[in-house]
Amino acid sequence: MFDVIIVGGGAAGFYAAIHIAGQAPQLKVAIFERGKTVLSKVKVSGGGRCNVTHGEFDPRELITNYPRGEKELLGPFHAHAPMDVMAFFEERGVPLKIEEDGRVFPKSDSSQSIIDCFEGEAKKLGIKVLKNSSVKKFQKQDDGWQVTTMNKHYQAEKLLLATGSNGKIWSQLDAMGHTIVSPVPSLFTFNVKDERIQGIQGISADVSVEVPPKRIFTNDKKDLGLKSMVKDQPVLRSEGPILITHWGFSGPAILKLSAWGANILNEYNYVFRVNINWTPEYTTGSMEGFLKKVKEVEAKKTVMRTQAVQLPRRLWTKLVEAADIEKDEKWADITKEKLMHLAKQLTACSFRVEGKSIYKEEFVTAGGVDLKEINFKTFESKLHPNLYFAGEIINVDAITGGFNFQNAWTGAFIAATAIASQA
Repeated sequence: MFDVIIVGGGAAGFYAAIHIAGQAPQLKVAIFERGKTVLSKVKVSGGGRCNVTHGEFDPRELITNYPRGEKELLGPFHAHAPMDVMAFFEERGVPLKIEEDGRVFPKSDSSQSIIDCFEGEAKKLGIKVLKNSSVKKFQKQDDGWQVTTMNKHYQAEKLLLATGSNGKIWSQLDAMGHTIVSPVPSLFTFNVKDERIQGIQGISADVSVEVPPKRIFTNDKKDLGLKSMVKDQPVLRSEGPILITHWGFSGPAILKLSAWGANILNEYNYVFRVNINWTPEYTTGSMEGFLKKVKEVEAKKTVMRTQAVQLPRRLWTKLVEAADIEKDEKWADITKEKLMHLAKQLTACSFRVEGKSIYKEEFVTAGGVDLKEINFKTFESKLHPNLYFAGEIINVDAITGGFNFQNAWTGAFIAATAIASQA
């Protein structure tokens, strides 16, 4: 018999357990983890360094990094923000640092520092950690909850689910009346095979990117499949650094696009076109005008060796080739048609995306428990008293940079405080 059972031995689960036990030491708290190790996602996050949170301390700015959950998280972030998370770790002997891009890491540059902190605190506070304890079922009882593992039943007054993207848990919640928003991947890179980026992996540039609307045709059953319905989607746009990789495109601009367009790109089955403006300060028209001036000034020089814009040399060469301009062709000899073609390559470079890849070790999913069914003052279910949620189990996700962990910490803290206050 426990007072509180937390299902999920990850970031949110441990953070909640430590705060419950710290605020209400008399409570018996247990963490149920289905695997043989805990905090496995923490271990690999941030390339093994653990991007703990982000150094954005204004909640109004912080929420703009969440494609889903932006409105709901404003209040919670006022209650428990990145500065509170940083204080939590530093007070427990884990010094942190804020890097230039705002990401926060342990000064040790090792996720093991975070894991050791959690396991040490759990042991000190008497939190029971049950590994290899996959929860098969949980059901309401008059005095709380019964949680069933492979071969044992456990009782608890409060139940906190911090299981991340767990289909079996979502299925049980669905059977209990909760609405589950269908999960789709978020934070992924684009698979592109194109001569223009072959052999230049590792190159990055600041760009603007857009995915134009793609028409989706679905059969109208009322018309016996003879008629098609057209669903137009909005244009997806993003700006920032892009990275050319062995498999296509990555980098912040692509990851933002994948996060905000998670549902739309899933509908496209990850086959669509992406347009890149390598020189965001120009439109195709203004670039064409600029290139005409370059043609006048640099008439005797070859186009290939005379960069008109600031781009990595190898990328410039590829784009010039794509405009059908010969290696030794001079600016003076460039036809109006080729000049226009080069302007388009620089400002409206279209690529066909065929599939996606996971970004490093980031396993982020859009979808989960519908936010309308959660009380964000306590992170308690509006349908079932004494049932709480924290982390990726709910329909909240963010771009890369420590924001997904911040959602986990905040939800766990608020749920823990609500549970402890009722002890």
